[in-house]
Amino acid sequence: MNIRKAEKSDAENIAPILLLAMEDIIYKFIAKEDYASAKDFLLHFIERENNQYSYQNCYVAEEHNEIIGAVNVYDGTDLEILRIPIIEYVRNHYNPIFDPEFETRAGEFYIDSLGVNPNHQGKGIGSKILQFLIKEYVYTKQQTLGLLVEEDNPLAKNLYLKLGFKIVGEKTLVGKRLEHLQIS
Repeated sequence: MNIRKAEKSDAENIAPILLLAMEDIIYKFIAKEDYASAKDFLLHFIERENNQYSYQNCYVAEEHNEIIGAVNVYDGTDLEILRIPIIEYVRNHYNPIFDPEFETRAGEFYIDSLGVNPNHQGKGIGSKILQFLIKEYVYTKQQTLGLLVEEDNPLAKNLYLKLGFKIVGEKTLVGKRLEHLQIS
C-alpha cells in the first residue's frame, strides 16, 4: 500500500470514501439526507483548490492502482479561510443562516475525515493512514495532530487511544457532541 498526496484527478474516488466518515455532517450542511447530493457537494469542493475539503488537503492510500482510503487534514490556523467557500456555497444553495462551529483552531493539524473503501475495511488501512500522519506531522514536522470522534463510536476512539491520541476535551459540530483528541 502506498500513501501519497492527493491530486485533482483523484477527486471522484476520494468523495465517496470521505463521505463514509462525513455523511451525517454533510446532510446537515445541505439540509437533506440524500446520498447523491451529499456526494456531489463533497466532490464539488474536493476538486477545487483553497477550501477545507480540497484535494490539496488530502492524502490517499492506494493499492494496485486503486484508491482504497483517503484522509483530509489541514492546519487548524487556516480553518476560517478554508471554510469561507463552503459557508458561502451552503448559504447560497441550502441554508441562508448556516453558521457552523469551528471544529479546530490554531495549534493543531486537524484530521477532518478519514475513510476506507468498504471493500477494504478491516484490513488495518485506517491504522496505517493514521500512523503515516503521526510520522509525518508529529515526528517529522513536530506538530500536534487533532481529531474529533463521536462518543458512540468506541471502536474508532479505542484505535485513536491505542495509537497515542489523548482526550483533550469536547466539541459540538452541527449539533453533534464529539470528543476532541490530540497527539503531539
